[in-house]
Amino acid sequence: MNSIYKALFGSIFFWCVSASGYGQTTPQKHLPIIDVHVHAMKVTSQIGDLCPWFLSNMPGGDPNEKAPAFFSTECASPLKAAKSDQEFQDSLIETMNRLNMTIVASGDATIIRNWQKAAAPNRVIPSIGISNSEQMSVVAFTDSLSSGFYKVMGEVAPQYQGMSPSDMSLDAYFAAAEKLNIPVGIHMGTGGNGTINITNPKYRASMGNPLLLEDLLARHPKLKVWVMHAGYPMADEMIALMGANAYVYVDIAGMIWSYPLAEVNDYIKSLVQAGFGKRILYGTDLMIWPKLLETSIGVIENANYLSFDQKRDILFNNAVRFFRLDESKYR
Repeated sequence: MNSIYKALFGSIFFWCVSASGYGQTTPQKHLPIIDVHVHAMKVTSQIGDLCPWFLSNMPGGDPNEKAPAFFSTECASPLKAAKSDQEFQDSLIETMNRLNMTIVASGDATIIRNWQKAAAPNRVIPSIGISNSEQMSVVAFTDSLSSGFYKVMGEVAPQYQGMSPSDMSLDAYFAAAEKLNIPVGIHMGTGGNGTINITNPKYRASMGNPLLLEDLLARHPKLKVWVMHAGYPMADEMIALMGANAYVYVDIAGMIWSYPLAEVNDYIKSLVQAGFGKRILYGTDLMIWPKLLETSIGVIENANYLSFDQKRDILFNNAVRFFRLDESKYR
């Protein structure tokens, strides 16, 4: 074998050994992520595909014409809606496993239990929501929290009833959560383009003002609350409330994939610049679009105004602290 063939053989041998070793390398586990705002709901054909940041254009309408569409599919790559409960579950669990995710899920208890079986019990944290006193008695609600299955109270959404979160009709429910040391998530933010005209006539934008929480927090000083949707678009009021109340956090769910991306980033940036980077929780407001998880996570991972540590706080560390989780179980 002459020197040329020896050199060629040696190169091929080195490449094969290197490729073999590379192929045997154990994939690095994804850094953990906690999504604090997931809806466990049955898939319905009434909800179709979705364009991310679909509220980038809200031209309005006319009361004598058909109401404007709530979602938009006029984009290059709309997110596909799942076609069945099983399809959604399979996709959700695959993404959770691949991205090392834990979720706080509210909604259908049967679906939540199915997700727990398919993933792992500690990876799906059950939450129970209530928006008015007609949904469930205080006794039944307290029993549900006391059972040990539900670890969180939310989504509480009196805004869709035209009510303040400090309305006394809900006070006994918050008292139960405070007594049992259960954290609470309260919807405060916009309801989407023309929500009053389309499906929610009782909704009031004014009831999304974060400062309306002050009376509730004063009555329940040990209640730990996170404001869902970060009180968007009322950044000044949200900052004022958080500055005065050390136990108030926010999630960025819903707004993160619905409003114009530049607007989303500006809003998150304003909260961080105001000093609240340790109190922002990652969330999606996930419903039936499996790829919405990666779309939303990408907003944080690609935010050039956030440091690596700030991103890790939003995606994981802040939720561990807020929900008093054992960090070692979620690595």
